[in-house]
Amino acid sequence: MRKIAVIGLGNITVRHRKNIRLLFPEATIYAMSASGRTPSEHVCNANKIVSRVDELVAEKIDFAIVASPAPLHVAHALPLIKNNIPVLIEKPVATNIYDVDALIEASKQYETPVAVGYCIRYLPSAQKMLHLLKNKKLGKLYNAFIEVGQYLPSWRPSKNYMDSVSANAHLGGGALFELSHELDYSRWMLGEFDVKAAILRSSDILKLDVEDSVDVLAVSEQGVVANFHMDFLQRKAYRRCRFIGSEGALEWDAINNSITLTTEGGTQYLYNEPEWDKNGMYLDMISDFVSLAEGKINQCIPLEDAKKTVSLIEDIKSKYVSGC
Repeated sequence: MRKIAVIGLGNITVRHRKNIRLLFPEATIYAMSASGRTPSEHVCNANKIVSRVDELVAEKIDFAIVASPAPLHVAHALPLIKNNIPVLIEKPVATNIYDVDALIEASKQYETPVAVGYCIRYLPSAQKMLHLLKNKKLGKLYNAFIEVGQYLPSWRPSKNYMDSVSANAHLGGGALFELSHELDYSRWMLGEFDVKAAILRSSDILKLDVEDSVDVLAVSEQGVVANFHMDFLQRKAYRRCRFIGSEGALEWDAINNSITLTTEGGTQYLYNEPEWDKNGMYLDMISDFVSLAEGKINQCIPLEDAKKTVSLIEDIKSKYVSGC
């Protein structure tokens, strides 16, 4: 019987525990608060509650998902890695390069499988987009426009947004870290970026101590000029990107799981499956991680890859000017 732990009690951990129960109905699931507190509320799909990582080590768990606030990832993951317990770390892997390097060094020294959970890579339309770009469907690429936005107060309706990880700098919040999926999948599809300019803003509407809107101009190693926009302000959730090339334009709608191609002859769907259950990408991510843990073929995101996204965020911050 498997023993599996999920560290953290935030919204994403509810999904992870539920999915672990779906994938491994007989598993013993351990839950742990990021702060180590004993929760007063019921923790669904948890057989045991622990307060310290060393308790999980003593229980000899099979693997763990670390879904605590990003600044705590290294503290929660390192003891597991040093005891050869495979770890899937939620995105972003950390909020600074030093923590990522510590994780990389430990995973190599103890030969422990570690991966980072950027689940959008498991969305079928995302994989189709990667295939289209790699096979030069657009010919020579010129431009990319990557945008994501969602109104933070409605993101987690059951919780005051001011208390969320997203809203607090000390918990690794802000649009850059919380919406770093866009930076990850753009690197995955286009390669590394050289940041030319960035504007980070904090609106009067949300009154956060972190940025709630980000605009970045960058150039990929292929010479593609990319414009990124990420915000906590749009009242209706939006997640799309558009690629322009010599043979036409591709637009990917990640929310509706669709891709359209526009050429001189008109517009057509190359992929369209809006009813696909989005939870499937989380299930696929966990299953893929289990393959990594078992030494099988997988598509997991290694620490070295996730480090490049953290480096990109640091580069953006170093180039930013304050918004109006």
